[in-house]
Amino acid sequence: MTETMAAEKTATAARTVKFIITRQDTPNSAPYEETFVLPYRPNMNVISALMEIRRNPVNVDGKKITPIAWEMNCLEEVCGACSMIINGKPRQSCTALIDKLEQPIRLAPMKTFPVVRDLQVDRSRMFDSLKKVKAWIPIDGTYDLGPGPRMPETKRQWAYELSKCMTCGVCLEACPNVNSKSDFIGPAPLSQVRLFNAHPTGEMNKAERLNAIMGEGGLASCGNSQNCVQSCPKGIPLTTSIAALNRETTFQSFRNFFGSDHA
Repeated sequence: MTETMAAEKTATAARTVKFIITRQDTPNSAPYEETFVLPYRPNMNVISALMEIRRNPVNVDGKKITPIAWEMNCLEEVCGACSMIINGKPRQSCTALIDKLEQPIRLAPMKTFPVVRDLQVDRSRMFDSLKKVKAWIPIDGTYDLGPGPRMPETKRQWAYELSKCMTCGVCLEACPNVNSKSDFIGPAPLSQVRLFNAHPTGEMNKAERLNAIMGEGGLASCGNSQNCVQSCPKGIPLTTSIAALNRETTFQSFRNFFGSDHA
């Protein structure tokens, strides 16, 4: 090993990473901050740091504490479970690399959703909204229905982009219109309305979905801040979907007025 390589290895071993984590013991208890200092390792991400704290739950004062609670699953930005506030911005902790974050690194739970414990939140609000807009393709029975109608390639391409949504909740966290005083369902469920209405089979329930977002907490509650499209980790064109739905709901309101049930 050369002297340069030995020096670099020593310098890496001496480096540390400082975390200031907002914790909360129960859904109703007051939040508080706790500081942790970890040895630096190359290619660390926030999740690997949280795993290290869980393995050795000791804070900066050397006090043994209860392990930090957070959610994770796929570890490759697909499941959306590990969303949290990192240095003031909502994002996925699995793709947040330590080398690209300013220290001290501050972790906090998303504020749009109720805290369960520490960094773990209850995202039921978003899932309930997906139920409200029927974000699924209904089938009649469990038997083989044969091949369905084909989608035009141009429609399939943009529909695929919408299908990348992983219900991480980041767009809801970034949206100023989604909060405890508002019943706005948020950008992700709205985009799913456009996705499932574009499906040849899902289109059968198009009018039902459009009517669902024309009511309280629906499309009219969007303030068009465009924070959602800027924060989406998958780059989904959420504002494009919202604009398209504004047009579709306008036509649907005319259909409702003239007594047509067809979308």
